[in-house]
Amino acid sequence: MTKTLDVITIGRAGVDLYGAQVGGRLEDMGSFEKYIGGSPTNIACGTSRLGLKSALISRVGDEHMGRFIREELARHGVDGRGVVTDPERLTALVILGIRDEERFPLIFYRENCADMALCEQDIDEAFVSSARSVLVTGTHLSHPRTEAAVLKALGFARNHGAKTALDIDYRPNLWGVAGHGEGESRYVASGQVTEKLQTTLHLFDLIVGTEEEFHIAGGTTDTVAALRAVRAVTAATLVCKRGAKGAVAFESAIPDNLDEGISGEGFPVEVFNVLGAGDGFFAGLLKGWLDGEDWPTALRYANACGAFAVSRHGCTPAYPSLQELNFFLERGMTRPDLRNDPALEQIHWSTNRHGDWSEMRVFAFDHRMQLESMAGYTPSKGGAFKELCLEAALKVQNGRSGYGILCDDRIGRRALHAASGTGLWIGRPCEWPGSRPLTLEPSLGPDCGGLSEWARENVVKVLCFCHPDDDEATWAWQLAEVRRLYVASRRNKLEFLLEVIPSKVASITTDTTATLIRSFYAEGIYPDWWKLEPMDEPEAWTQVCAAIEEHDRHTRGIVVLGLDAPEDVLKASFEVAARFPLVKGFAVGRTIFGSVARGWFEGSINDEEAVEEMAKRYSRLCTVWDGARARVQEAAE
Repeated sequence: MTKTLDVITIGRAGVDLYGAQVGGRLEDMGSFEKYIGGSPTNIACGTSRLGLKSALISRVGDEHMGRFIREELARHGVDGRGVVTDPERLTALVILGIRDEERFPLIFYRENCADMALCEQDIDEAFVSSARSVLVTGTHLSHPRTEAAVLKALGFARNHGAKTALDIDYRPNLWGVAGHGEGESRYVASGQVTEKLQTTLHLFDLIVGTEEEFHIAGGTTDTVAALRAVRAVTAATLVCKRGAKGAVAFESAIPDNLDEGISGEGFPVEVFNVLGAGDGFFAGLLKGWLDGEDWPTALRYANACGAFAVSRHGCTPAYPSLQELNFFLERGMTRPDLRNDPALEQIHWSTNRHGDWSEMRVFAFDHRMQLESMAGYTPSKGGAFKELCLEAALKVQNGRSGYGILCDDRIGRRALHAASGTGLWIGRPCEWPGSRPLTLEPSLGPDCGGLSEWARENVVKVLCFCHPDDDEATWAWQLAEVRRLYVASRRNKLEFLLEVIPSKVASITTDTTATLIRSFYAEGIYPDWWKLEPMDEPEAWTQVCAAIEEHDRHTRGIVVLGLDAPEDVLKASFEVAARFPLVKGFAVGRTIFGSVARGWFEGSINDEEAVEEMAKRYSRLCTVWDGARARVQEAAE
């Protein structure tokens, strides 16, 4: 049978609520970051980031947290066909924090949780047989029901020629040998746990654990003796993690000294957070193992991925993409606190974004000043009209990908909130309309703290009327405002779109916009998106794309704005822009809604007519863009 998956992981799937404050007690945490969690879930996401085709077998609850896990798996490219929805049990939760370099308190909320209800009926032979390897974690050997499911999966894996791996992942309180308040504990001796583990160790080709985890597997706190006890019951390659000393692998007999094992390059990083580091390590190890690398290389990958994990907040969010890992290994480490390495963090951010937005057809109705100036406008009518704009956008989208909106919070709040979860790309403006020099919306607050209340799917958009010939004071002010918003956006994990319109300031040439783009990059501002005015000259687009790619090979791309141009003018500009792959589509507003809004506010057209007319115009523009892009692709073929 053709193997369509590289690895299936089996076991825990939960939600981690990480204390956002660092350096205090868990009792004093005031807010939390929500991440996907559970060792096998983390490893599945980590290996997927490294380019492996990964899947998870587990259970989640039939509620919001369960749906969050499913959606996160999909965003990470993890196959979720093996995840069962449990109608009776809740998704597991973990509350955890970072006290200091050595203490990481956590509480497991796993009483009769969904993933511990995994059973033999949840294991499908055809699904398991489609994988090159199967990885299980020790927790699911702690209960007869989950153990039976794991053993069944391992049997299928071995029958169909898949490699098998065990992450010992010993959590004493999950085995019932430590109390609820001992979630941080990593070792409590237990003959019962040792006996249970030793009955399964022969089923694995690879076994990974810390020294303490091999102590429980081997039944002694002498690490060499414990490894020998494990070796006595399994021929698996044993990989022992040794914290700051790195890790060593043993393919056969255990020597008298751990240093005599096979090792890989280590990375002396600053320890910020050890939680989830082992899962990151295992993801890197699997990448090397399944790619057929030798053990020193596989351990180098593993050590690097573990180094990323201990340097950042969270588990899965800390793990590197393949591009990031390669960059790190090629360039080397320049500072021990990796989370403060600007080049590394930019690659981490830009190569781990979720969602495919390779095509962008955006209906922009974030306008405020233009609507407010129309006869018949009132704030309540303005909000109602923007709901009609959303209705038109959804009618054209019809559940398909590659469509989006720009909508504000001041007039269009109801439409903005209603758009959440629809599959639309959602951009949200931050500039005070028409301001030059740039002024931000007061609702953001003087420190842009208002961004903390934004939905994570919202994209921060700011329009800056600027020109390379601006005087020094104007440029300095506008640059500082854009940078302040950009930094706050990153801090709040929000994508950032920068719109520049130099033609409204002074005359432009083919290099005007490219010059502006380079100026923003020079100040450390790396937008996820650029929104640029139409340019009739191909040379102008060539220079723009070169300016972006010189600085950011991983940018999301460019969308072309409309400037209230007639459809035939936009069509001509699309024909030019579509020649450039970095241009992903358009973000057009008044061409779609302008005359409709005036008629609706005056009362000459009703709601239904307004929606129908805007949907027609939006759809026509989508057709125009798609046609322009198709012609470019046909010519290339």
